[in-house]
Amino acid sequence: MKIYTKTGDKGETGLIGGTRVSKSALRVEAYGEVDELNAVLGYARAKVTDESIKGQLSDIQRDLFAIGAQLADPRGQVEKKAEKAAVSEASVKELEALIDRYDSMLPSLRSFILPGGAEAGAILHLARAVCRRAERRMVALTQETPLPPVLLVYVNRLSDLLFILARAINRQAGVEEIPW
Repeated sequence: MKIYTKTGDKGETGLIGGTRVSKSALRVEAYGEVDELNAVLGYARAKVTDESIKGQLSDIQRDLFAIGAQLADPRGQVEKKAEKAAVSEASVKELEALIDRYDSMLPSLRSFILPGGAEAGAILHLARAVCRRAERRMVALTQETPLPPVLLVYVNRLSDLLFILARAINRQAGVEEIPW
């Protein structure tokens, strides 16, 4: 199989189920943002030295593939056909447990902090911003077509987790947070 198909040469792409849409369609933008977030998390995973966090980022990347698949499926069938394409309330609870775990190890915030720090921490701050953009695209898409509510909840919690993980990584690296 060749990597290029030439089917997108005129600015269209295929969705799951065969529907062709413009590459600028809101649905395509939404799953494109999720794909970008996944790539940034792959970069973060390459820089993180904490094996536990690396594993958690891998799990999140798998969830993001599932979210992208659901966003690329206007008929909502992929989740029923492939268990790995499902994101559940249990997935959200896992994110919340991670947020609580890492947040309990950090000092309370008294002001905003500037994104940055150690390289892995800075990348996680970047991932948080990309996550928020993906969330905004998904919210815009819901005004056009319904999405499973758990997808928005998951992405919202994920941005919180990425912020906490950035802080935790920076603390592990001995990098002081810079208040704003």
